[in-house]
Amino acid sequence: MKSFNFNKKYMFIFAFIIICLFTIMKFSISFGMQNYYNTGFSTGLVTATTLNVRAGPGTIYKVVATAKKNDYIRVFAGVGDWYIVQIEGDYVGAVSKKYIKPIYPGTSSSNVNQNTNSNSTSNTNSSSDLSNDEKEVFNLINTQRINNGLPTLKISNEVQKVARVKAQDMVDKNYFSHTSPTYGSPFDMLKSFKVSYNSAGENIAGNSSNSGAVNAWMNSPGHKANILNSSFNYTGIGVVSSPRYGKIFVQMFIGK
Repeated sequence: MKSFNFNKKYMFIFAFIIICLFTIMKFSISFGMQNYYNTGFSTGLVTATTLNVRAGPGTIYKVVATAKKNDYIRVFAGVGDWYIVQIEGDYVGAVSKKYIKPIYPGTSSSNVNQNTNSNSTSNTNSSSDLSNDEKEVFNLINTQRINNGLPTLKISNEVQKVARVKAQDMVDKNYFSHTSPTYGSPFDMLKSFKVSYNSAGENIAGNSSNSGAVNAWMNSPGHKANILNSSFNYTGIGVVSSPRYGKIFVQMFIGK
């Protein structure tokens, strides 16, 4: 009986300790949630060669994925010295903020090349006339050009219209190709919409995120060559919701 009473006593003590620990843990979680803050930007550029994405904001959490240098990632919030992010493949986790370069909305559009002549300005608009998706892609593309020492692209009203029509056509006709069953090749399509150019190109993508589409383009030699082509100075970007891919992206480039 003494042995039984002794064990029972320690069982009560052990249960009390567990309850205390549970209460402290709940308090810690609640307190931690209060430290989340708005970063002021939604897209970041990875600066580390390889960046670990962890299950929580700290090195005590396991690595759930990795991102590579110059990848774009979606940034949801900050907590201490960490950002809560989403990377390609729809992985969500936390990364150290010191390895992320913020890409603020409109950053690249303020660096638009000033060497164009006055006759072409009537054919361009600002990125404020784009949808949120189109604007983000536009800024991400121009950031890539800036990082590679190239002048930024301008939006052409005419090319913008063609890119949107092409993106919608791809969704409506359920195809994924540079050659449209409706309009033919990108070059034929530009001509049919009365767009004059000296050089032209087109990138297309199907992706669930804007940064994912740009990352895919930058990892493809042909698409990357279009983005970093110094002969292109105008662009148009169409982003349309797709039941198959999430979003369809069409970016058309022209040089004048």
